[in-house]
Amino acid sequence: MIDVLVVDDDFMVARINRGFVDRVDGFRVVGTANTGEQTLTAVAELRPDLVLLDLYLPDIFGLDVITRLRAAGHDCDVLVISAAREIDAVRGAVRQGVVNYLLKPFDIEDLRVRLEQYAAQRKDVPTEALLGQSEVDRVLARGGAAAVAAPPPKGMSAETADLVARALRGEDGTLSAAECAVLVGISRVSARRYLEYFCETGRAEVSLRYGAAGRPERRYTWLR
Repeated sequence: MIDVLVVDDDFMVARINRGFVDRVDGFRVVGTANTGEQTLTAVAELRPDLVLLDLYLPDIFGLDVITRLRAAGHDCDVLVISAAREIDAVRGAVRQGVVNYLLKPFDIEDLRVRLEQYAAQRKDVPTEALLGQSEVDRVLARGGAAAVAAPPPKGMSAETADLVARALRGEDGTLSAAECAVLVGISRVSARRYLEYFCETGRAEVSLRYGAAGRPERRYTWLR
């Protein structure tokens, strides 16, 4: 079981989120907190694997809570659940190494997907003391999960990025930029830009398919 601490300044929201987590297989809530100080105390006492952390706490900003947890030697993972949409908040969370960033309001399926991703990432991390390059790359990829929440570069919309990601995740095989463009309803050039962005951020990979003649076709696959 993955032990979870639920943190929200509103005790009713904390109760709802607790109910959400308890409905996801493999997770159990070991406690709740409503302030930054309560969070620090609860982590020290309960030693959770994962903290669902609201940023707008009445006494300490959530990102500062993470800083204090790390300074105290706690290595629990943090999944931010917040209404904070400011770019500085998202980037700050990414720099703090959060495993994901979920915007309020959300429903149980939004949270379930992120919890199941987190569980899969934990399972995929090797336990050997000495790692080869491939294992190091896997650990680093796990840390990059938080980057999924970061807004795309200027000129690219988060909404379109989500549509492209959904189209790519929905394919059992691979997609070309042209095929993605048809599925999403955007130009081939735009589709390729988003697909290349996902490759650059480690969420997809590209391969070349060679035909009888002409340039090879670039095929994109979502990294599950």
